[in-house]
Amino acid sequence: MLSFSLGPLSLSIGHLLLITAFALALLVGGVLGRRYQLPVAGSVADIFLATMICARLGFVIGYFEHYRHDLFGILDIRDGGFDVIWGLAGAVGFTAFLLWRRKLVRRPLAIASITGLLFWGGTAGTIALIEQQARGIPPVTLTALNGDTIAVNQIAQGQPMVINLWATWCPPCIREMPVLDVAQNRYPGVTFVFANQREQAETIRAFLDKQNLKLNNLYRDSQADLARAVGSQGLPTTLFYNAKGQLMDTHMGELSNATLAKGLKKIIPGQP
Repeated sequence: MLSFSLGPLSLSIGHLLLITAFALALLVGGVLGRRYQLPVAGSVADIFLATMICARLGFVIGYFEHYRHDLFGILDIRDGGFDVIWGLAGAVGFTAFLLWRRKLVRRPLAIASITGLLFWGGTAGTIALIEQQARGIPPVTLTALNGDTIAVNQIAQGQPMVINLWATWCPPCIREMPVLDVAQNRYPGVTFVFANQREQAETIRAFLDKQNLKLNNLYRDSQADLARAVGSQGLPTTLFYNAKGQLMDTHMGELSNATLAKGLKKIIPGQP
């Protein structure tokens, strides 16, 4: 499963695990804080904030060329650009700093922080192991706007492939389309596939005309079979497959040039 849906709210599994780990650390910190009569929850929140800042900073530094001409984009975290290693380093470093400076809360804060970290690491690792067993391209058939059908695994013909699940009513899908439109021409060695979810051909054509888009490999996933097969509960969702048909990365939410480059780096040999 790539994402989780609760009513109109959809979250990637990665984000859901992170929020759950933070909530668990807050809960443990609150319980221990009452026991020791000490304010612990605030310190846990400080650690979470420092983690997010470091993770974002690390990602921006790594892909700064894509933000150079759009400095406002650095603050636009809707693209989901975070670096896990930088985030972990920030969490460990700032936790160590707080444990050193705030001696009174040292024990409960350490317990709360370790609880959240172990939960996140354990669940994320388990999910990663499970996903490794099902990383191939799903045996799903898509329909072209003219009515022709094709199996997803026959589209790329041995090339790396990027599959974008989208819909015309989805605002982040609309915002990211220019990025993907440019990319499909910039990377001729990658097959970009646009799988529209549950919409009629007339609706899609009208959208393309209005947005002045020419999308290659545009298909209808009329019953959302592909979305179900990959475990996507929200849009947009982008899947990155290497030339062997193995799923190497996923991204739920709006793509920026930087987050697209991150995914392409995992499927294009030698991509800087």
